[in-house]
Amino acid sequence: MALCGRALQKRLASSRNILTPTAVCHKRQISEDPSPKYKASVQTVGHVLYTQEHFALKDSLRKIIDQEINPYVDKWEDEGQFPAHKIFKILGSAGFLGVNKPVEYGGLGLDFSFNVAVAEELGNINCGGIPMAIGVQSDMATPALARFGSAELKKEFLLPSIMGDKVACLGVSEIGAGSDVASIKTKAVRKGDEFIINGGKMWTTNGAQADWMCLLANTSDGPPHKNKSLICLPMDLPGIQIARKIDKLGMWSSDTVEVFFDDVRVPCKNVIGQEGMGFTYQMLQFQEERLWGVANILTTMENVVQATINYTRQRKIFQQPVLYHQVVHFRLAELQTEIELLRSLLYHCIALYIKGNDVTKLASMAKLKAGRLARELGDSCLQYWGGMGFTGDVLVSRFYRDSRLMSIGAGADEVMLSIICKYMDTLPKK
Repeated sequence: MALCGRALQKRLASSRNILTPTAVCHKRQISEDPSPKYKASVQTVGHVLYTQEHFALKDSLRKIIDQEINPYVDKWEDEGQFPAHKIFKILGSAGFLGVNKPVEYGGLGLDFSFNVAVAEELGNINCGGIPMAIGVQSDMATPALARFGSAELKKEFLLPSIMGDKVACLGVSEIGAGSDVASIKTKAVRKGDEFIINGGKMWTTNGAQADWMCLLANTSDGPPHKNKSLICLPMDLPGIQIARKIDKLGMWSSDTVEVFFDDVRVPCKNVIGQEGMGFTYQMLQFQEERLWGVANILTTMENVVQATINYTRQRKIFQQPVLYHQVVHFRLAELQTEIELLRSLLYHCIALYIKGNDVTKLASMAKLKAGRLARELGDSCLQYWGGMGFTGDVLVSRFYRDSRLMSIGAGADEVMLSIICKYMDTLPKK
């Protein structure tokens, strides 16, 4: 018997004093009685963050990953794109694109710890591009809209994004303004009841398939931190040109594009929240994006370590398995320890966040550590695969190229260090 989103919420309401929502979620399929294959992963006793409901959500998602995604990952990697509308519709119907979003717009109305559980489980997808694309939809392009958008915008853009009927992308980075968000040049000039947008965006994940963009643009000539707005921008408007699909080092199955805007007209009512507050809203979105990214890569790192253990136990050199050499099993033990330390930081951060605390410093620390550990782990594990590690046929080599983005995207390592220094009061004053 399937457990739909409403039924899961009722269970939560009775066990955790969460109000039962009235939204209809009859298409949502969450396993109530997982098979033994999935029961083995349920470890609810004494978990510092997750409850039985978190694990039910994870187990249901794992079934979708195993049945609808992983069998086709190699094909989509070769093609350079996965069918976002098809996969998002499957995930949206099951409730995974709006876990902490308002129930009146199709979400499950749960707290952000459930997003983290979903992000962790998505780490079981056998590539980095598809989880990243899903994260853009659920935790990067839509949080500000869900928090600050008008009812009209939520109905037009948030609801279909949560249900998987529309694909979203995030338009922030530009050439010369990646991590330095304050320096973006794209402008939206008010003319009557419309904005006229000119400029462009770079490294836009989901851009080739997106139905709408959460666009950050300058809407006035004021100070850089107060002159920007987030705008819901339909991608089929005249003047929007997908200039090129970017050939990337990794994340092959995720389409990434450069977009130009030439006198694109969009209604002023499409501004999310208050005009001029876009920079602040985007900084809030970044916090959830960074936490989501840490959770997602944790699972993949564990999978890479385990795959390396399995391979080095079979591969022999000098008449004994590679794993039996002390330098190898000691190194893998060190890496597993680092993973667990990072997981502890993440869970501590999430526990504080869902209680309303400012976790900017801790989230920046976790993001910094995740990016650096991924690089270290990918390099170490690949070495133990020998020549196989230099092929494109194994998980470790795919992780090696995909995970490099973790130290760049959503704020480079150096930006994370600057944020940490700011909170430590050691950043030099300008």
